[in-house]
Amino acid sequence: MNRHFDPHFQKDIVTIHPGEYYSTFEDIYIATVLGSCISIALFDISIHLGGLNHFMLPKSGREDVSMEEEGRFGNFAVELLINDLLKKGAKHENLRAKVFGGGNVLETSSSKMSMTGINNINFALSYLETERIPIVVNDTGGIFPRKIYFHPQTSKVYLKRIQKSGFSVDQIKQREEQYQAHLQQAKASAGDITWF
Repeated sequence: MNRHFDPHFQKDIVTIHPGEYYSTFEDIYIATVLGSCISIALFDISIHLGGLNHFMLPKSGREDVSMEEEGRFGNFAVELLINDLLKKGAKHENLRAKVFGGGNVLETSSSKMSMTGINNINFALSYLETERIPIVVNDTGGIFPRKIYFHPQTSKVYLKRIQKSGFSVDQIKQREEQYQAHLQQAKASAGDITWF
């Protein structure tokens, strides 16, 4: 997570990365770039409070997830953000959600479509339904990565789809391929160990 002043928006921007979340009353933007990952913007407009998370997978296959890894998994990431907002004064019944990401950025062929984005989308929608948090915007799926800027005080979002020809798209693909390889390696090295 880093913070800098943006001359275009004339505001500070806090940029979050996979596994991170941030919430605030401040007049700033929270930004992130998404491929198959999901970001959920949660907000209580009655008190001008909002936050954004960024998770990579719906759930961990392990039970021994460290605190540093929790935010990478949807089941932890959404709960962490909800609890953070409630601690700051939000009311659960006033929470609303905007959901972004879940793009199929690794493969564009439908026959080779990555299930990561689809699984992330299904998880996010199901989790919010279970929590009874209405979704007011749902911009998920497709083949393009997204860059989003979320203004927590007003819940306004600026969204840009990143075209496939850019260098930043290659960076997103590389990051997601590396993460998938890391997960496969962790799964292979686990062997027959039962986590408890």
